[in-house]
Amino acid sequence: MTVNLPPALSPDAWPFDRELLKPPAYLVGGAVRDALLGRRSDYFDLDFVMLARAVKAARKIADRTKSGFVLLDAERQIARVVFAGGTVDFAQAEGGSLEADLQRRDFRINAIACNPFTGEIIDPLDGQTDLRLRLLQMVSRKNLEDDPLRLLRAYRQAAQLNFAIEPETLSAIKELAPLLSRVAVERVRAELGYLLNNKNGVPWICRAWEDGLFSIWFKTAGDRFDILTKIDASAAELAAMYPELGKQLQSQIRDTIKTPLLAVSKLAVLANSDPAIAETELMELKYSNAEIKGAIELIKYLPKLQAQSIAEMPLREQYFLFRDVGIVFPALAVLAVAAGVAIDDISPSIDRYLDSDDIVAHPTQLVSGNELMEHLNVPRSPRIGQLLLEIQLARVEGRISTREEALELAAESIVDK
Repeated sequence: MTVNLPPALSPDAWPFDRELLKPPAYLVGGAVRDALLGRRSDYFDLDFVMLARAVKAARKIADRTKSGFVLLDAERQIARVVFAGGTVDFAQAEGGSLEADLQRRDFRINAIACNPFTGEIIDPLDGQTDLRLRLLQMVSRKNLEDDPLRLLRAYRQAAQLNFAIEPETLSAIKELAPLLSRVAVERVRAELGYLLNNKNGVPWICRAWEDGLFSIWFKTAGDRFDILTKIDASAAELAAMYPELGKQLQSQIRDTIKTPLLAVSKLAVLANSDPAIAETELMELKYSNAEIKGAIELIKYLPKLQAQSIAEMPLREQYFLFRDVGIVFPALAVLAVAAGVAIDDISPSIDRYLDSDDIVAHPTQLVSGNELMEHLNVPRSPRIGQLLLEIQLARVEGRISTREEALELAAESIVDK
């Protein structure tokens, strides 16, 4: 069978000259699958299977195009060429032939190859039928056992493609779920990240947990699925009212592994409601310090918002909330609404957060630590930090508003001590 290749797969649109790649070379996996489904992406991700000299071909293409070269697996002869708009992987055919290689893949929809020079589709496992049925079906149980991450990948691809998982495949996944504990946590975290960021991901996260996969790391997550399943709708509702808040929900936490704020709110719900236990769970999955801190602050403050609206809190408590939560406040607002807090109760605090001049949510210093030391003629010590906090709280509560008043308050505090 031949097919008219979409621009992303056509040799004319490759990020390198077709003359640099000698046949036989076959496009395989997600790129072919997506082409047959008519799916488009601005970022290209091409996978070639070659019968020989795959790494040499990749290095040659990288050198000629002055692109990045990464040797992914020397033993299995897999290499990647990194271009500005995407990546191209080259792998030696496992088993010595294209057909043998396809037999070792995870799901039948990913075991379809295309000869890009002729347009011929090679589909020995009838993956195209699964594409028409919108079904994820394993190539074999052994293939899932060989790489247990494929168990999670089924849920991720079901979310991405809006597919169902074939019953026998689902049964095998449930039986093999304990094997997932052997997989490097970085790989597990990456699959979870795809689901957290996908608009259809939450139902599949819940399903994966119920089927014994994510429950390996998040033992009590099922207790809070009623909140988790409302997060995306709550985010959409708040984003419609506060476009800037919606924009920030899609931004990434600094120093993270590309985790948007909205994903952090979901992560906080998956983790244990006890901050200490939650921290251990997230550390086991090797999340960054910034991601862990953000999730923990959400876990700490959600019960407070459920018990009392921020607007009803004393100003100093509001100050500490905004200081502790910081840039993840939009995630806290979404989480609160998903947990049943009325939008009217959360709106005043959103207004504060979005007002960059609000001294409660975004305090600025009236004086610096160096100015205090010079004015009071005292050495550097923890007491300087305490004085700066006292000044901030006095300003938040409206007791002072100028630099002079701040210095006077500090002097009085030193005398009182």
